[in-house]
Amino acid sequence: MPRFLDNEFSYSIKKFLLLYLGWWTAWSIIQTFVLHRLGLDWQHSLFDSLVSNLLLAMACLSSILLYRFYRPGAGYRIYRLIFALGITILFCNSMKWVLESLFAGDPYYLLFLRKSMTLRFVFSLLMLSFISVLNWLWNNLREQNKREFRRSETEQLVKEAELVKLRQQLQPHFLFNSLNSISALAGSRPEEARKMIHQLSDFLRGTLKKDEQETVALKEELDHLKLYLDIEKVRFGQRLNVQVNSTEGVMEAKIPPLLLQPIVENAIKFGLYGTIDEITVTVDSKINQGNLHIEIANPFDEQTQSPNKGTGFGLSSIQRRLFLLYSRNDLLMTEKRDRVFITKLKIPQNK
Repeated sequence: MPRFLDNEFSYSIKKFLLLYLGWWTAWSIIQTFVLHRLGLDWQHSLFDSLVSNLLLAMACLSSILLYRFYRPGAGYRIYRLIFALGITILFCNSMKWVLESLFAGDPYYLLFLRKSMTLRFVFSLLMLSFISVLNWLWNNLREQNKREFRRSETEQLVKEAELVKLRQQLQPHFLFNSLNSISALAGSRPEEARKMIHQLSDFLRGTLKKDEQETVALKEELDHLKLYLDIEKVRFGQRLNVQVNSTEGVMEAKIPPLLLQPIVENAIKFGLYGTIDEITVTVDSKINQGNLHIEIANPFDEQTQSPNKGTGFGLSSIQRRLFLLYSRNDLLMTEKRDRVFITKLKIPQNK
């Protein structure tokens, strides 16, 4: 059993025992007063109440302990009734024998005891049946809570596994392109190839560190993005320009790690591919109404490409990650505006 469920169960047992003891104490006091009003003196009333309720409490507790280890199914309710009936008979005979032994020389009390046995039997049977049903309901609720916890834990493990898979699927594409660039530079510009290897190493090292984190500060995510852009600038040279703009106080906002790199990679791909001109990719971030808003914009040429291709695996994977983390489908949006393709992110800060 998980530790917190075990602690919760221990707390429930203590609480139950206190309530159980409190109930029988209260009922013993009430029964003492009732017996006294029916004609018994205080001594007989008190001893009768204490003996009968002590034995009945033990009978009910035995019923509770039995159903903790043996719980017949819904088709075996008759067994519960038979057990309650058997325990009631045993209790009544035990109570009668103990009370007759205590007050053997008091004919008035013995007559009262014999006349009240039917009422005592009915009350005891009702009490044991009630305890049996209550115990059955409590055990079922406890089992249901355990099943719900296991289901929730399984869903969480599946969600975490899918998040890891989505992160890992985004890396090979970039890694393949980087290795191709290093291979091309190795012969003609070995110094640049060596520099790019170091940059790629730093980038991948940072990626591995972030894999265990659910969120990071925006500043940390942008620093990691800069490592990626340094590698891309080796590939594309002066053709690639990136502007990062942010408002005051936004750098401490939280964001899922490795979220911006595939979006910026998508922007570079559909901004640079198919053109020999320089392009500028902008990354704007701000806080608004408790959410971190980030816009990544890149130019595109409608004559040579469709920006909708950029909403394929890369952006769909980002959207899936955001849904798994925040259970919302409105956190990633795209739009075209004057030959500019814009990807909009909204990251809740109070998850």
